[in-house]
Amino acid sequence: MVGINLKEHQVFGYLPVEKKLGILVVDDHQLILTGTLDVLSRQYPEAAIIKAQTAKETLSQLQYQHFDLIVMDLSIPDRQGETAEIDTGIKLLQTLLQEYPHQNFMVQTSYVKALIRIKHEIDNHQAGFAIADKGLPEDKMLMRVNLALHGATHTKDIKTGIELKPEWLEVLRLAFEESLTDRAITERMYKSERAVRTYWTKIQDVLGVYPEDCKQSGKNMRIQTEIRSRDEGLID
Repeated sequence: MVGINLKEHQVFGYLPVEKKLGILVVDDHQLILTGTLDVLSRQYPEAAIIKAQTAKETLSQLQYQHFDLIVMDLSIPDRQGETAEIDTGIKLLQTLLQEYPHQNFMVQTSYVKALIRIKHEIDNHQAGFAIADKGLPEDKMLMRVNLALHGATHTKDIKTGIELKPEWLEVLRLAFEESLTDRAITERMYKSERAVRTYWTKIQDVLGVYPEDCKQSGKNMRIQTEIRSRDEGLID
């Protein structure tokens, strides 16, 4: 990443032109992709800006080139012709955070809440990481791009008390995305039925879904757990 003396740059703007910036933009929505490329090209006219529309294209680009910044959506397909899914983008980002600890990222997405699933990895990332909802005005989006390029972070959009362990998230995914029964979940996860029941209790405690509340309101506890999980972006 290009070095910068922050004392000499009180306002984030163009980076010093010491070398040509490399930016990778990952988005499968052609209109938004074109718009993002246009905004970045105007802000960084000397930059080499490359696009990718799938997870496979992204990984391929990273094999051959270093980028100062990756701007990516979460809802992307794994490969051309496949359906865009949030889970694909989350898994790709999780892989990139692990394999490229010094890579700067700016996640530009309409599904910001879904990042709670990998909050631990984001918090421990060693380089720049910023989040921007696709509805942000252009100037605010560019400010977050600059923050990430400078190695800073802007992740307050996912600063929340909702944090679930990986195995709890897997229970939610299997139950509500694959529609598995608890017995099938125990077999898939190689866990005992008691362990899976414990996971449900922990999940519902974190989400604030309690038996007495559901009984009084006449609501199904499992359905309320699913609703809260989706509201918090824990599952698609």
